[in-house]
Amino acid sequence: MLKDFFVKKKKYASIPSEQARQDVPEGIMSKCPNCKKIMYTKELMKNDKVCMNCGYHYQMTAYERVESLLDENSFVEFDHDMVSENPLGFPDYLEKLKKDQVKTGINEAVVTGEGTIDGNRVILAIMDSSFRMGSMGSVVGEKITRAIEKAMEEKVPFLIYTASGGARMQEGVLSLMQMAKTSSALKLFSDQGGLIISIMTHPTTGGVSASFASLGDFNFAEPGALIGFAGRRIIEQTIREELPEDFQTAEFLLKHGQLDAVIHRHELKNTLANIVDIHMNGGAVNW
Repeated sequence: MLKDFFVKKKKYASIPSEQARQDVPEGIMSKCPNCKKIMYTKELMKNDKVCMNCGYHYQMTAYERVESLLDENSFVEFDHDMVSENPLGFPDYLEKLKKDQVKTGINEAVVTGEGTIDGNRVILAIMDSSFRMGSMGSVVGEKITRAIEKAMEEKVPFLIYTASGGARMQEGVLSLMQMAKTSSALKLFSDQGGLIISIMTHPTTGGVSASFASLGDFNFAEPGALIGFAGRRIIEQTIREELPEDFQTAEFLLKHGQLDAVIHRHELKNTLANIVDIHMNGGAVNW
């Protein structure tokens, strides 16, 4: 009828069908865990995995950090094939390691190597929390120590990105020994005038925070990074006090003099490049 042409139709939000949902490729969108904003994953990756809305810093893999920091095609990896054994016979330990190796594409929780930043050579170690939560075992300690010794031999700066849940329980005291091992290597390197820069990322906890992570000539951190030794709940139960809301964040540590700076990821490369350039070319040290 003619009146049907003049009836105002109600508008409803359409609900995608199950088939339509399945047609959307997995991983094409990402939701920020901080502000809950949904964005294209591709745009997030272009922005160095920093939320475009609130500035939240997502965790990065070791190779993503290599790509964001070093000059193109300058990276040469050390000790790629070094893998952990099972010295204590811990049940299913090797099987779990193999699963992480397949999942992450790396053999251990740290990647070491050398490359250049704006043409200046550096040796670096980058911990990756996607592998066993970045836990520190014998191989992690050995790879970091070898990288430090290489930097000492080649007389170039040593950079380390830390990200760890602490010592690896499956290796017991052998894991804890890596704290002293890496710290001793850093002391020898420092005594010879070597430059050490530590960049603490989310999370840096346990034995890692209590050893090599905190021994840089410069100790930096990314915004919002969790940094500490014992867990918040354990500390509160021990001291029987409620801790501040921002306790163990990078900003809290900076406020209390335990960091030199909290640096946004977009500014980190230029900051590191300037420090390395001054050290190598500005008369900061006589090798």
